[in-house]
Amino acid sequence: MLVAYGGGKDSSYTLSFVRAMQLHLADRHGQPFTLRSATNRHAGMPRAVMENIDRAYRALGMLTDPACELLIVDGTTVSPFRVDAPPSPLVAARNRLDILMTGHRTCADARPTFCNACNLSMANAFGVAAAHGTGADVIITGDSAQEQRAYTAWINRLARQVPHPDRAPRGSGFPQVLGALDDVARAYFRDIHGSDAAASEAEHTVRSCVPPTLRFFSIYGETGYDAGSHWDLLTRHLGFVFDDLAFSFTESDCANPALMAHLRGLKCQYVYGRGYHEGLEEYTGFALALMRRKEFPQTLIDVMAKRYADAAAHEVLRDRVNAFARDAYGLDEEQLICMVHSPFTAGGRNLRRYLACRAEDLVGQEPAIHELLCASADEPQGHRSALVAKLEELSGLRLHQLQILYAGEMRPALVQSILRGDPHKGSIRTRHTPEGPEITETISGR
Repeated sequence: MLVAYGGGKDSSYTLSFVRAMQLHLADRHGQPFTLRSATNRHAGMPRAVMENIDRAYRALGMLTDPACELLIVDGTTVSPFRVDAPPSPLVAARNRLDILMTGHRTCADARPTFCNACNLSMANAFGVAAAHGTGADVIITGDSAQEQRAYTAWINRLARQVPHPDRAPRGSGFPQVLGALDDVARAYFRDIHGSDAAASEAEHTVRSCVPPTLRFFSIYGETGYDAGSHWDLLTRHLGFVFDDLAFSFTESDCANPALMAHLRGLKCQYVYGRGYHEGLEEYTGFALALMRRKEFPQTLIDVMAKRYADAAAHEVLRDRVNAFARDAYGLDEEQLICMVHSPFTAGGRNLRRYLACRAEDLVGQEPAIHELLCASADEPQGHRSALVAKLEELSGLRLHQLQILYAGEMRPALVQSILRGDPHKGSIRTRHTPEGPEITETISGR
């Protein structure tokens, strides 16, 4: 029995429920099934999440039970769970590049920038964990049958829009779903990373070679699944802590939503010429509404509302999120500002605006920058080494990656298809200039 344990509030309850099933059936029949708990780790997962996982395992008596396999999945690598296991630098580097290359194609739209690659990585972790060792028979999920059908239909819709390489059929059921996601992942990262995609293809595939009889079992209809129904179990027995970074809007195991709010603040300040705090307020209103739609306990909604309500605290939040971006992704605020402008994509469409705003010393070199970015990747640029170094410092990307952006389109078709129908977006009222008219804008996030 496989549980994908992300370390958040909902997956903690799922794990507890399956552990109770394991102990109950062992008591009734004299032999337990093997419970495999696998955590897909990524750079947006703060240390506090690993500590919550460790406390849950201890509370449930799983660390010393030979009938429990506790695993960490770092990309394609599987290792036994250790709370102090160092993060994979390869995964962190891949996450960083995926964020930058997608963010620069979308003006840092939150869902594509942070979630597209992460969701495909999660699907791969399902396959890797299910195929590990002797394999898994059943994946336990908290998703309803309706949610599973909708997700499968969404995957199949995306898969029909991408090329299908000639290879052996993947069968039916879950292997077929993973195979369809693999096709989507390959097409997506070929578009995002351009000529670099081939070198990192193995890191971006979705493993579909899983046991052919693997199936899903949902606990959705078997128990009160919402956090409010099992609050004492979560916070008292499992020792779950809602950390100031790891608990961020609709996520309780990922700090990326705090970065999403930060990017909205930066966009309002440096693209729209308004105030950073106005961007935070816009994102907070959107994200709190999302929490309500997801039926979060009012207690948690109030915590998030209070955290972002005080304008005086916004600079403290800004400093904290900037520190997280540096530690997790090696990105500074200047590179995040560059990403919200997306100055190099689509033939440098936003380059002039960006240079005027953030790099006035380069305004006179705009023609040279265009010439540099449309040059072939193997063309020597030694005579422009200082300009190359400056652009790489501002963006956090290498010259050949900036050239890939320059040749790419803004908001590629597949990115738009992934976002279409995504429930994690909504309309807000905003202004794109300080004194401009109020307009409706659709934003996404978590």
